[in-house]
Amino acid sequence: MNVEFTLNGRKIAAEIDADENLYAVLRRLGMYSVKCGCETTNCGLCTVHMNGKAVLSCAVPAARCAGSVITTLEGLQDEAKKLGECLAGEGAEQCGFCAPGMMMNVFALAKENPCATDEEIDAYLAGNLCRCSGYVSQRRAIRKYLAMKIEAAEGEVRA
Repeated sequence: MNVEFTLNGRKIAAEIDADENLYAVLRRLGMYSVKCGCETTNCGLCTVHMNGKAVLSCAVPAARCAGSVITTLEGLQDEAKKLGECLAGEGAEQCGFCAPGMMMNVFALAKENPCATDEEIDAYLAGNLCRCSGYVSQRRAIRKYLAMKIEAAEGEVRA
């Protein structure tokens, strides 16, 4: 079966199996930031944006993506660099395996609730598994990133 969707700003036509999930299709298309650590929707490593919302690509049937806009970390390199600098600055980058999925959730959070409290950040990232840390340094980095986003938005309003 053939499915057409937009991936990181490009129109894509992909041949898929009827039982294939979005994760498998994205990996086949070279989107290596999308990882899978559990295959049971428990780790958050496969998080991507579908029509602007964070979704677990291992739980999305590929056929459901027809006509959708899919964004992976490869499509958000400028934002990834900014958040990556915040993470590195706070000592929050460790092995990095969980980072792409977490970053995709942070980008969604920044759109929906840039003034999130620590409790809201924790709740938003509850589905992201990180085996290297207790999330304290990640939370500091996320707060720094959200503050940068708010400052940039306020600068645009004044301009």
